[in-house]
Formats: sequence, structure tokens, C-alpha cells
Amino acid sequence: MPDFLLHLDRQVFYFINHTLTNPFFDWLMPWLRNPKFWIPVYVFIIGFSIYHYKKTGAYLIVFLLMAVGVSDFVSASLIKSQVQRARPCRDVVLAQSITSRVPCGTGYSFPSTHASDHFAMSVFLGLVYQRKWRWIWLWVILWAALVCFAQVYVGVHFPIDVTGGAIFGALVGFIFALLFKKFQPQF
Repeated sequence: MPDFLLHLDRQVFYFINHTLTNPFFDWLMPWLRNPKFWIPVYVFIIGFSIYHYKKTGAYLIVFLLMAVGVSDFVSASLIKSQVQRARPCRDVVLAQSITSRVPCGTGYSFPSTHASDHFAMSVFLGLVYQRKWRWIWLWVILWAALVCFAQVYVGVHFPIDVTGGAIFGALVGFIFALLFKKFQPQF
């Protein structure tokens, strides 16, 4: 990665991790990045889809799970092992100056798997439901963006990590939404 981009990434990270610090974010952001916090949303998506769309809703959930599975596996197991970017808490320039609000995390930083998974879900749901629910894009992108912001705020990812994860996840979500629409063209 070019030096100017690394410098910019560290500056934006420092701004989010330090300058935006406040007690409310210190309380909220660790929750927003915790997958268990979102369990009610996941249950709602599954229940809503199956209740309203029966068999088609079940297929929708299967395609959604495949999108997340592919996004998760590729980002966590393939890309991270090739890029091997250190997390902010292990970055030689920032390690002493970051505010860690959660444990550092294991493994590498690029791309953020939280970002790729949530953007895969969000783009998939946005594309699948856009004709039925006009405001779906606002909610799904806000949801994924909050998870990404929280990853940087708590100190476990750089902005480029979440941006790369978001782009990759969006691509995976897009592909699986197209596959779902090909499989269920009437939806």
C-alpha cells in the first residue's frame, strides 16, 4: 500500500478512535460490533421472510446464508491470510496511541470480516426487497455502516479494512441477489 494511503488511513483511524470519543459512543459502539447484539435483527429477517413469503422466503434465507458464508470464508480465510495486515493495536506506528475499547482480536485486519458479512447481507436484502419495501436501502445500509464505523471506533480495524470489507461484501451480496432472482424470478 502506498505510504500516503497508509498515512491517510492512520489519520482517519485516529480521528474516529480519538477525536470522536464520547461516553455514549464508548457504551454503544462495542455493542454494535458484537454479532450477538444483532440476533433479534437476524431472527426478524428469517421470521419475516418465511412468514410472508413461505417457500420463497425459505429460499431467500438459504441464498442469504450462502452469501454470508461465502463472504465470511473468503474474507477471513483467503484474503486475510494473503494480505496479512496487522490490526491497529499491533500497528508499529499506532499501537501505543490507540484507545482499545474491546480486546484486539486475533488474526489479521484486512479486510474486516464484520464489514464484508454485513454488507453482503445488506446488499442482498436491499436488492431482493427493493421492489416490495421502498425504504429498505436506507435501513440496510445504515445497519452495515454502523457496524463498520464501530469496528474503527473500538480500535480493531482501520478505515481501509472496513471499506475493503464493505466493497467485497457488497459484491458478494450483489452476486447472490442476482442468483436468487434467477432462481425465483417472480419475487
